[in-house]
Amino acid sequence: MIDYCNKVALAPMVRFGELPSRLLALHLGADLVWGPEIIDRKLVDCVRTKNDSLGTTDFVHPKAGVVFRTCPFEKKRLIFQIGTASPDIAVQAAKIVASDVAQIDVNAGCPKHFSYHGGMGAALLKTPDLLEEILRSLVTDVGRPFQLPISVKIRVLSSVEETVDLVERLCKTGISCLTLHSRFVQQNPTSSAIPNREVYLEAVAKACAAHGVACYANGSIQDKAEGLSVISQYGTTGAMIGHSASHDLSVFDSSTVPWMTQVRSFLELARAYENSPPNTKYCVLRLIPGKDPLRQIMTRMKSHDEMLSLVESA
Repeated sequence: MIDYCNKVALAPMVRFGELPSRLLALHLGADLVWGPEIIDRKLVDCVRTKNDSLGTTDFVHPKAGVVFRTCPFEKKRLIFQIGTASPDIAVQAAKIVASDVAQIDVNAGCPKHFSYHGGMGAALLKTPDLLEEILRSLVTDVGRPFQLPISVKIRVLSSVEETVDLVERLCKTGISCLTLHSRFVQQNPTSSAIPNREVYLEAVAKACAAHGVACYANGSIQDKAEGLSVISQYGTTGAMIGHSASHDLSVFDSSTVPWMTQVRSFLELARAYENSPPNTKYCVLRLIPGKDPLRQIMTRMKSHDEMLSLVESA
């Protein structure tokens, strides 16, 4: 089981949260890593495959190829996030990855169109009965048989009272951890967290603690030091860093690691684990400062070898 206390984690991020990012985050001091949201309907069509040449476990879709890749190094610290609107499909999907992860998390906070209009993500905040049913099913049919913690990530609602009422309901489903993203559903990831986040965090942390559920804080946390400060000030169990980590993974380190060093390490991991080159380039372009001339040249690179050669010659 996971030790949640005083931990600072990498937040779930679509596109950025693939294996190279997670591994580099762990190497640079992240205590836990959330993978990117994977939709349950896609996962149930995947075949779990041992990739002996890479030393990984791959979940391969017949049309989309590798949907998710993991390795033993991260297993005990990897939280797998599912996008779902169905208790039955969520359970089917979770069982496929249950032997390879440390926790199953339900995304109940993503406001993106695809998730929301599919009844997933933040849409679940408007259907709390369904969200409860999903979590109970996962706890009963996956959590207990596989001895795996089940968790949920939500956003704040219009009032503290409404948010706490929902948290109370969710804690009674048997979950082990709840993450509160301190933004309203309509806010994008780059906007500031709500100005009174401390009121929400203190109230939600207290509600979670009463049920023996870990509470993680997310939203506008810039680095590990601030994450630990949030834990200390507001009584949460842990904290989570998203946006700032996607531009500098050394936010988990006590000292700043030069961006060029991070980019080189990222590219080496990406090549070693055969990450998708377009995804690698997307992530690397986030790590390179916007005004650096290398950034523009990097946009023209197509392979890992080309990207590494460019960095080595810079």
